[in-house]
Order: sequence, then structure tokens, then C-alpha cells
Amino acid sequence: MKARIIVTPKKAVVDPQGKTVQNALAHLGYTGVRAVHVGKYIEIELEPGTDRAAAQRALDDACRKFLSNPIIEDYHLEIVDDS
Repeated sequence: MKARIIVTPKKAVVDPQGKTVQNALAHLGYTGVRAVHVGKYIEIELEPGTDRAAAQRALDDACRKFLSNPIIEDYHLEIVDDS
């Protein structure tokens, strides 16, 4: 199994990196881009036989404590089979 975590800035937070990418896309001729949010993607490989529910709880706790900053970031955690 793998855990996939996507961390992005909250919508209300100014994202200067996202704004830079948005401006670059416009400069390169890509139209219709309303907003860009730059975040991070974390993939964690879990040991075989790991209890899915326990892993979900533990990683959710890790996301809230140090993998994301809950004041300015949102995260999405997904546990998937890696077959």
C-alpha cells in the first residue's frame, strides 16, 4: 500500500509561487487559466500487512502535526493499493 498526500495552500492564502506560474503560463500563450496553486505531493510506501485504518489515522495525525501547516495549508490523504 501507499499513502498519497497532496498539500496545497488554502484558497484565502496568497500563493506567490502559484501567481508566478500563472503569469508565466499567460506569457507563453496559455489562456483560460483562472488560478494556479502550487503545493507538494508526498508518497509514502507502507509495509506489507499494514492495517489500513491505523495507517490512515497515524498519517492524518502526521499531516496535521508536521507534513502540512494547518493554518495556511489544506491536505488530502489517500491510502491506495500499489499493485
